Amino acid sequence: MTTILRLPGDPAQLTLPALLLRNAEDHGDLPALSWRTDAAAGWTTLTWSEVRRETAVLAAGYAALGVERGEHVLMMMTNRPEHWLSDLALTHLGAVPVTVHGTAAPEQVAHIARHSRARLAIVEGARELGRWEPLLADPGTRLERLVVAEAAQAGPHRTYASLKGYGFPGSLGNLGVLEKNGGVLEKRSLPRVGIQERTDPFEKAWRETRPTDTLTVVYTSGTTGEPRGVRVTHRNVLLNAHALNRLVELPDHVEHLCYFPLAHIAERMLGIYLPVFRASHVYLCPDPARVGADAREVRPAQFFGVPRVWEKLAATVRTALAALPAQRRAAVDAAMQTARAHVACRERGEEPSAGLETAYRTAKEGVLDPILALAGFDRLVWTASASAPMPPDVADFWAGFGLVIMDAWGLTETVGVATTNSPAAFRRDSVGRPLDGLELRTAGDGEILVRGATVFDGYLRADGTVEDVRDAEGWFATGDIGRIDEDGFLRLTGRRKEMIVTSTGKNVAPAHVENTLEEHPAVDQAYVHGDGRPYLVALLVPDPAAARDPADLAEAVAHAVAQANARLSRTEQIRRYRVVDGEWGPVTGELTPSLKLRRQVVLERYGDVIEQLYTS
Repeated sequence: MTTILRLPGDPAQLTLPALLLRNAEDHGDLPALSWRTDAAAGWTTLTWSEVRRETAVLAAGYAALGVERGEHVLMMMTNRPEHWLSDLALTHLGAVPVTVHGTAAPEQVAHIARHSRARLAIVEGARELGRWEPLLADPGTRLERLVVAEAAQAGPHRTYASLKGYGFPGSLGNLGVLEKNGGVLEKRSLPRVGIQERTDPFEKAWRETRPTDTLTVVYTSGTTGEPRGVRVTHRNVLLNAHALNRLVELPDHVEHLCYFPLAHIAERMLGIYLPVFRASHVYLCPDPARVGADAREVRPAQFFGVPRVWEKLAATVRTALAALPAQRRAAVDAAMQTARAHVACRERGEEPSAGLETAYRTAKEGVLDPILALAGFDRLVWTASASAPMPPDVADFWAGFGLVIMDAWGLTETVGVATTNSPAAFRRDSVGRPLDGLELRTAGDGEILVRGATVFDGYLRADGTVEDVRDAEGWFATGDIGRIDEDGFLRLTGRRKEMIVTSTGKNVAPAHVENTLEEHPAVDQAYVHGDGRPYLVALLVPDPAAARDPADLAEAVAHAVAQANARLSRTEQIRRYRVVDGEWGPVTGELTPSLKLRRQVVLERYGDVIEQLYTS
């Protein structure tokens, strides 16, 4: 628990802007946000006072663009300061920032633009403009204008930098920009405002925000492939942050490496909301490939990674260990065995003996920490994972360094974490216990149900209303299957809904991908796999008419996959596939009598083939 923080009220009655004001008043000189302008540059840093001033300036710029309370503003940017600061600025206006995943296909972008009824989108540069510019001329969307972070790539659109110049003499910004007016594209300019007009509305707007107001909408993959908008309130987020903060002792103003997409609730919580709650220090990492290098420099006290990240980091350390001389490697192995014994003792809830405690401290300080220091992990006190099962061998490897990867479980609908292990109580084969304020139970078929103040109140409808999918008693059916043991720890055993969660934590609706593949005349049936894996593979049953000439068939199927991939988001794309013989049907068992795919049957029959697609 972070103990130095003053809460300016009951967590259930607070808003994010109230906490940002607290940070500026109580911790104004401490670092809040750091980023690099390029990979070779040093860190640029804003303090909490500077963050709030920058937020006020940006809020005035967005208000001058006509952004109003309650309206959705879409963003497609990497983890860069323009994204992070715009998020806070829009929140202070009472608007609703919505991040769209950077890998989203044009069809998904169009759906979100229509569904959210957004008039403004903020994008990074030329790569994103190709998916957004056509929507300005689309009568089916309300989108009127784009703001572009990379000024050199903005073309006829407004630049992010121009927003910060409104109200200052000699800073005209981007005049004569291309925007939609009444369904027609025309050039327009922005009205000028005075400095006093910039700050007064900012202070007035955030004070009118209520805890039950929408803080963000997170679009998740629905079972049909069309993203569903999860409405999240200030109260949902801050009660979740309060509960998480009570679970673990962290250093004051702890560092966080923000490298997962802010389109995910996990990074929104870890990279924006929790740092504001804790007054901690965020390091923005727009390129996930650089997170290892940044970790070595920052040496964070906390680190979150989906299983795939922990696997990659473990592989790197294993390679380094394999290169050690035999005598040195033997010493490391012995130290790791001591660390595992220490972790196992803590897992059982036992106090380590004096001898084990001494041996562990000696091994940790003399052998293990110097190795962890090479990865920037020697200061870690909290390590966590979620989104997919952690491979036992990976968890065991890190336990050899005294690091327990605290597995957690939750959904966007539960504002991220619903259950988690903690240093005080953990079981490495579980996803932990419910957070304070959350109730958990299982239905007759094992489906996990949750209830509490941090559970969302519904999905956003296209008309702006909210569809409450909780039952009469407030329980939300998660679609995941599990069991709760006698100590209250949850163990996941399956998934009721047909949703793939890759090892990188991305959600994919398999039916959507399979339907896209089957639209090509060469593909009669498709099965997509990728749960707990880094990418998707497919089994394809060719159309009988296309199967006459093997050479022609191979070319046609390759074309089908390429055509489908062109329409799918990066996460949904098929990396490898195999053509299989024989039509699937109810008689052979792959389909139900109503011709629905029996996924488990296909997986059991073709398990070896699927494994080869990942290992060959």
